[in-house]
Amino acid sequence: MRTSRDRLLSLSGCGDAATLRSAVSDLCAEFGKLTHLDVVTMSEAEHRRALCFLRLDTPAQEGQLMTSLGAARFGDDLLMVVDLQPASVLTIR
Repeated sequence: MRTSRDRLLSLSGCGDAATLRSAVSDLCAEFGKLTHLDVVTMSEAEHRRALCFLRLDTPAQEGQLMTSLGAARFGDDLLMVVDLQPASVLTIR
């Protein structure tokens, strides 16, 4: 069984916000219906991160996701911070 760290690390290979949105949606599907997802990407020097703000259908589903993946509550949303690969490492097609 994959650990929560392994699951989140699998998101780090996403090269853009659209790909990350899809991967986060797939990951969250095991906990329930995803009702809201905003992805904000940021870069600082060579370091890239994405902030994923999301909501699931019920508080119980959100609690399970928080416990399983280590997500935090940020206002009404859940927050997952994903470290992304530097742009220079990604393959451009």
